[in-house]
Amino acid sequence: MLGYARRTVQSFLLTSASGLAILLSSPAVAQEAPPEQGGAQLDEIVVTAQRRTENSQKVPVAIQTITGEAISRAGYTDVTDLQYMAPGVQYDPTQGAAFQIRGVGTTSFDFSNAKSVNVVVDDVVMDGQRANGLIGMVDIATVDVLMGPQGTLFGKNSTSGVISVTTTKPKLGVTSVRGSASYGEHEERILNATVNLPLGEYAALRVSGFDQAQDGFGRNVTLNRLVGSKHEYGGRARLYLEPNDRFDITVSGDYAHHWDSSVRTPVSGQPAAVTAILNSLGVYPGPRNADTADSIFGEIETEEWGASARINLKLGDYRLSSISAYRSTLYNNNTPADLTPIDRFAYIPYNYGHLTTEKISQEVHLASPDNRSVTWLAGLFYNRLEARQLQYQWGTLGTGPVPSATLYAPTGAIGEKGNASQFDAVNETMAVFGQAQVNLSEQFRLTFGTRYSHDNNAQGLTYVYVDPKPITGFDPVFIPTSAPPVYRFGRVKGDNFSFRVAPEFQITENAMLYASYSTGHKPKGIAFVGNRYAPYEDETVKAWEIGLKSEWFDRRLRFNIDVFRSEFTDFQATILTEVPDGLGGFILAQAIGNAGGLRSQGVEASIMAKPTPSLSLSASGTYTDAKFTDYVYNETTNYTDTRLPNSPKWSFAVAGDYEHPVSSNLTLRAHADYAWRSDYWTVVGQPDWSFVPSFGLANARASLVTADKRLEFGVYARNLFDTYFSTGYQLYGALGLLHYTSPNARRTAGVFANFNF
Repeated sequence: MLGYARRTVQSFLLTSASGLAILLSSPAVAQEAPPEQGGAQLDEIVVTAQRRTENSQKVPVAIQTITGEAISRAGYTDVTDLQYMAPGVQYDPTQGAAFQIRGVGTTSFDFSNAKSVNVVVDDVVMDGQRANGLIGMVDIATVDVLMGPQGTLFGKNSTSGVISVTTTKPKLGVTSVRGSASYGEHEERILNATVNLPLGEYAALRVSGFDQAQDGFGRNVTLNRLVGSKHEYGGRARLYLEPNDRFDITVSGDYAHHWDSSVRTPVSGQPAAVTAILNSLGVYPGPRNADTADSIFGEIETEEWGASARINLKLGDYRLSSISAYRSTLYNNNTPADLTPIDRFAYIPYNYGHLTTEKISQEVHLASPDNRSVTWLAGLFYNRLEARQLQYQWGTLGTGPVPSATLYAPTGAIGEKGNASQFDAVNETMAVFGQAQVNLSEQFRLTFGTRYSHDNNAQGLTYVYVDPKPITGFDPVFIPTSAPPVYRFGRVKGDNFSFRVAPEFQITENAMLYASYSTGHKPKGIAFVGNRYAPYEDETVKAWEIGLKSEWFDRRLRFNIDVFRSEFTDFQATILTEVPDGLGGFILAQAIGNAGGLRSQGVEASIMAKPTPSLSLSASGTYTDAKFTDYVYNETTNYTDTRLPNSPKWSFAVAGDYEHPVSSNLTLRAHADYAWRSDYWTVVGQPDWSFVPSFGLANARASLVTADKRLEFGVYARNLFDTYFSTGYQLYGALGLLHYTSPNARRTAGVFANFNF
């Protein structure tokens, strides 16, 4: 039944989207008030950070808001690209594949580990492992990046922050078609479209679809294929019903597919024999190398789909909301670790992981009326996430080529029949949360909130046999490299109270000073590292923040600044641990464990200005000092006072937009932005070999728009100055130092056309 429902939703979404052959430029018109005085004022930024529609300048939380229009102008297409538009946000593609805010986030991968930064799309938490919940930035209204612990208003307790994405709501009584197509260097092609259709007087359907791809920048010289290519496609449908002004329901469904060949490539430290083979094939390891010579093509496939229903019901002046969701993800990771043809050197040529997740969630909350002396929201939340991963790693570990009579199997266990590991995990959360605001006077307001959570996490490890002949072409004997764990199943439970207190002082009508103190929590979990049973403890945080939000010169200038400090206890961090390689040596594996203490502190500021109706300017920056204050592992390794990985001290972004008529029929639009971050490293305590130098990315776009604003034609350039950077490093046993690169690490220029009817 579940498989039939899955195929039905996928078929509906893809069929609806397939007839739309162009990209939507999705301005956040539903979230912005119209400019006053001929556009000479800044648009009001409306957010739902406190689960109400409010002016961002009145919310006592540090927020970075990015509109769908700004994302389109910058030319970015993936949710992970938000890190280049919001200073203080980083994305780690290697350990945990997750976001970090203020230097802190999930830096290790384990199936029972909760994310420090949750992506929330239309109030649904996207917590599937190795998934971000959003592939393709199509029909986005706004993205609100909420800094610091966010547990008293959102279903999941996020210790470092929330990235809240709001897609555009279907519009009653409106028929519209919007879209765009672009083509650029490296065979970049992006097609996207959105249709809004009224269904009678009380309903509307909004359907969007996208297809985007780009060729890679490296080569697999053995297979004569490109490394770093990607292809994504999918769609979303939202049905909105509003039979009267007291009841509405939104039913949503989405499907998206991602494929890429962005695999590890050699940098340094390879054995002399491996380096000689690579050089003979035209591959030269180095910090800018994107080539490899594996006999097996490395590729990653991700699939996400789900459905949700949001019901809003007015009970007198109160608002009752229910959000029900189901989501499923697939993650196939086929990433050989050889670097050379397997008939010459076979380290781990067969390295494959198949991960599936399913989740259900239910949230119900009741909100009091707005504009009262006391406003409040109280809610209940339930979330159950199930994950299963099959993983096999087979190879000679460099002792010879394949075919081979025997293969080592790190994913097996001594004395077991299986040659592959199977992990089964269940993460269950139940919570009660709420927040209230008390207007003590015309100038003073106090916000306080609380949350109680009960978490129940379990994980088990079993060994299964996978027939090797269809995969390898031969039938070897497998040699496991380590013993099975003492415990093959674990369950941990825990309870936590978190809270937040935030006083505000309205200095003037357009200037507000606020402070906040909040706590957060991540539950304990179960880990299996190299067949070792390795549970870890829960993580807690105490956070302080003081900020000023202000507008000046009749809302032509907006200036916000805040100072923050977060102190974590038992932070769930990456640990480099030794795993037996079966040859009497060890492989360094990155696992999860607890660091006793961590501190993140710094300053964040942003400024926006509209000096003329035609020109808008913005700048934002962050200084973050994030380091471990207590991190001793096995009494032999001391990371205390070392900086956090993926945590640049400085980052900033600037942007400018110009729009002015050049004739009675045409208007010129021009956009430029630049994002810069200082140096950082990507692996805990390893600044030497995982160091990423400082870099900046510039984007530019220019176009002509018809007077009726129905057609737009232009040119774009992403990474205008062709700046190269790496995104992650790994020290992989005898293969030496490897790294990942990003399609954004090269210039891409092209042309685009938009239409709006």
